[in-house]
Amino acid sequence: MDVLYPESRRKNMQAIRSKRTKLENRVCRELWHRGLRFRRNVADLPGKPDIAVKKRKVVVFIDSCFWHGCPDHGHIPATNSDYWLHKIQRNRTRDRAVNQFYTDRGWRIKRVWEHELRENFSGVIEALVNELTQPCHVERANSSESAT
Repeated sequence: MDVLYPESRRKNMQAIRSKRTKLENRVCRELWHRGLRFRRNVADLPGKPDIAVKKRKVVVFIDSCFWHGCPDHGHIPATNSDYWLHKIQRNRTRDRAVNQFYTDRGWRIKRVWEHELRENFSGVIEALVNELTQPCHVERANSSESAT
């Protein structure tokens, strides 16, 4: 049973931001203070990654436990559960397709759960710094093959 009236619930759900969230801002601020330079919510990359470093071919997504169906903390609301089940399944399917897109093109992709940041912020930041500063390993075609 929902504790809010339908109109209040609708307004509440509409107010939830998909980018530039408080958690995303906190992560980006910390990475920026450590000297990392990156782009945020890059519209010309699939999935609009929260953080992207194109020259290193690495993207980072900060996934909300609710919207991305975290196996530990995600839940389906009791009200309108069929809609939410379908919605979260679509989000997870889209996440897998986005992962595959980057993997197929040799990009590194890092997905961070909201709860990981809340439980171990400094550890996650260290891992992101390591990931974002690794050089890009682009596999090049054999030069003898490209000459033919």
